[in-house]
Amino acid sequence: MLTFLSKRIAGRMCDGLSRRDFLRVGTLGLGGLGGLTLADLLRLRAQARSPGERDQKAVIMVYLPGGPSHIDMYDMKPDAPVEIRGEFKPIPTNVPGFDICELMPLQAKIADKFAILRGFKTRGGHSGDEMTTGFPTADKRPAFGSVVSRVQGAATRSLPPYVSLNAFSNFEFYEDPAYLGQAHKPFTPSGPGMANLRLHKDVTVDQLEARRQLLAAIDSLRREVDDTRGTLAGLDGFKAQAMDMIASPKARLAFDLSREPDKVREKYGPGSSHFLLARRLVEAGVRVVSLSGGWVADDGSGSTNISNWDTHENNFPRLRRQIPRLDRALYALLTDLEERGLTQDVAILACGEMGRSPRVGISNPGSNAARDGRDHWPTGFALMAGGGLRTGQVIGATDRLGERSNGRPYTMQHVLATLYDVLGIDPAATFPDHSGRPQYILDDREKITELT
Repeated sequence: MLTFLSKRIAGRMCDGLSRRDFLRVGTLGLGGLGGLTLADLLRLRAQARSPGERDQKAVIMVYLPGGPSHIDMYDMKPDAPVEIRGEFKPIPTNVPGFDICELMPLQAKIADKFAILRGFKTRGGHSGDEMTTGFPTADKRPAFGSVVSRVQGAATRSLPPYVSLNAFSNFEFYEDPAYLGQAHKPFTPSGPGMANLRLHKDVTVDQLEARRQLLAAIDSLRREVDDTRGTLAGLDGFKAQAMDMIASPKARLAFDLSREPDKVREKYGPGSSHFLLARRLVEAGVRVVSLSGGWVADDGSGSTNISNWDTHENNFPRLRRQIPRLDRALYALLTDLEERGLTQDVAILACGEMGRSPRVGISNPGSNAARDGRDHWPTGFALMAGGGLRTGQVIGATDRLGERSNGRPYTMQHVLATLYDVLGIDPAATFPDHSGRPQYILDDREKITELT
């Protein structure tokens, strides 16, 4: 029996192939109408890889929606006035001089396995697409995972290159392929997406193979029509790959959390199964897995906002609930990867779209913060680990009040340039946008030199 989180949890922050498909993968009905099928998601694969070449590097992106408080977590100011430093105290980690919040004792044990960017510069608002593309909302650039899907394609025919587990958490964030095409949307293993990974109850494996042969015959006919009349687009091998995903148990097994021992699932903690699922997926061959690191309101308060990090009010009570869960999930993920020999092959990013205002109870112009809350702030943090990066360090620093970087800050484009480098992708590559104009993957392609 497959075990998944299946409920989509609604919530709010403060501001608030359109053609006939011959073969509908999953239900395998002939003549199914348009809509995005599994085969469509496998189309338009890698540019730069020779046939059979496999690159096993992968990235897990943990988005912390709403803007987690840098000054209460990884950039504490214990000597600042009380309205700055807040209620929490720093604790030492296993890296001398690297202190973090007292609510993260598990990460304190393994600080040598990750690096923290302090003074991380963002736009200071709810722009989740900045985290996935490096560009502002209006630019409509492709998400990181979509670029990886386009450039490298799938590492194995049994699994998609890009999987989003966002539907298993709370808040959606931008994961659009933009001008790269809908084939490079992330595969979402819930609802119709998950149904497409299993055979219809009335279709046997033998029947699937027969339909594969029928598809090949029709492909041949269509190619002949293309050659002589040029009126139909030639079909490629991605429907066959989609069939491979259905016929092979590898994909279904990768998504099956019930195959994990109880002690492993317990290690991740309640509400953190998607972190474990991310590990299973990259281990099986998925190149990019994204997830949302927030936890639902289960404290009986009736709040719908505790599941994100947008702490305009009740900053400290909410962080007392959120931070330990993140601490446990990240600790489990990082140590799990190490135990399985995957640390060098899988890079981890955990960050939000901004930080929180250093002064408790002080609102930004046109915004709001309760007496016990922190408003939006463009200075934040980013945690990076694995992938052969140099960990066990703090990169950058903020001023004594945690308001801004003491030097030139790193931005999300620098973070993404570093992750592209881990995967062996050149961020200076270009793709034509909808108007045919070439667009660089990133405009600022400087890597974080301290990490590489």
